[in-house]
Amino acid sequence: MTVVDVVQVSAAWAPLGAALLLVMAAAAAALDGAVAARAEGRPWQQGLGTPWAETARLLRQRRRTTVAADRLLWRIAVAGLLVTALLKVLVIPLGGWTLADLSVGLVWFNAMDVVVWALVWLAGWGPNSAHSLVGGYRFLGQALSYELPLMFALTAPAVAAASLRPADIVAAQSELWFVVWMPVAFGVFVAAVLGFSFWGPLGTPAGTDIAGGVLAETSGIDRWLVLAGRWALLTAGAAFGVTLFLGGGAGPLLPGWLWVLAKTGLLLAALVLLRRRVPALRPDRIAATAWLVVLPLVLLQVLVVSVVVLGRG
Repeated sequence: MTVVDVVQVSAAWAPLGAALLLVMAAAAAALDGAVAARAEGRPWQQGLGTPWAETARLLRQRRRTTVAADRLLWRIAVAGLLVTALLKVLVIPLGGWTLADLSVGLVWFNAMDVVVWALVWLAGWGPNSAHSLVGGYRFLGQALSYELPLMFALTAPAVAAASLRPADIVAAQSELWFVVWMPVAFGVFVAAVLGFSFWGPLGTPAGTDIAGGVLAETSGIDRWLVLAGRWALLTAGAAFGVTLFLGGGAGPLLPGWLWVLAKTGLLLAALVLLRRRVPALRPDRIAATAWLVVLPLVLLQVLVVSVVVLGRG
């Protein structure tokens, strides 16, 4: 597919992809609100409206500024997270449809993850605030920990499918989903999704102990964009996990695109429930575990996959 073809396909299908991403992200946020309401002893139904109530509150809130802030970089950062999530979705097959069927779609997804590094750092740097800057450093610390294991976790399904094209990786799972014989790679990928969304146990860059970190100085529409971007990144990551490890649109009776949405919804729900059960992890402890334990395990996983593929050949 040429660059022109990619642009034309993306232009035609991008509104649909964006709408699906935002709807699923909103549904996940509503579920999180329901779980939080139940944990607080309130009826869970009250929590379902949390995303809409928070949206209404933030859209009415005045945008706050700080002294000597780099406003251009700050604005790029707060808007960029949501845009990057949409760019991640471009290469995810929705059944028989793909917004941009790139032959290097796996590399594209990982490249967008690197863009997230820059954006979260800018969100910490731009406000010229100590708490925000500490949050930015925290994100870089944990990103350096998860990125190399993530790259090898992405390598495993690519080796098994002998392709970097997401549609080929889905097709290679016609007989057996990769999660069955690549559990380590799947676990590392899910952890990395939490990492680049700086959410749940890997949410310390926006931790309350540093007054919200990268969120400390955001308000109004800026804060809404960052929060929406986090949920969108989490949703895009879950959808790509379905593509790489859960067979994509494979399933009986239902059309492929519906299976992708259903599997993504289930994985998202699992991540939402995980948030309340796993405590926040300190970046320094993440680094030690990632380099000394997780990296050797995921390398062993890639070795096993390579041996299996060679044996088949």
